Amino acid sequence: MSKGLASIMKQAQMIQQKMSKLQEEATLKTAEATAGGGAVAVTVNGKNEILSLTIKKEAVDPNDVEMLQDLVIAAVNEALKKVHAEISEEMSKITGGMSIPGLF
Repeated sequence: MSKGLASIMKQAQMIQQKMSKLQEEATLKTAEATAGGGAVAVTVNGKNEILSLTIKKEAVDPNDVEMLQDLVIAAVNEALKKVHAEISEEMSKITGGMSIPGLF
């Protein structure tokens, strides 16, 4: 095997190890988001799990359930965007900005 190819293989192994470690660490990352001026707050992790959900009493209107549903969806989606952005940023550092499909 040529020295150039051996070097590339070694780099690939190092990147793979770093990515594996990042995937493990991603489960520990969390993000929080709110909607409705703080009426709904949610915390998620890097495994796309909701860790906590808080709904203030004033957000609960039996005559407007759709609004509460929209607030919950908005808060969850924003929190997921935040945690995915953080993971993507870390992944970009490892891959040197290359986009590798299927990682995150």
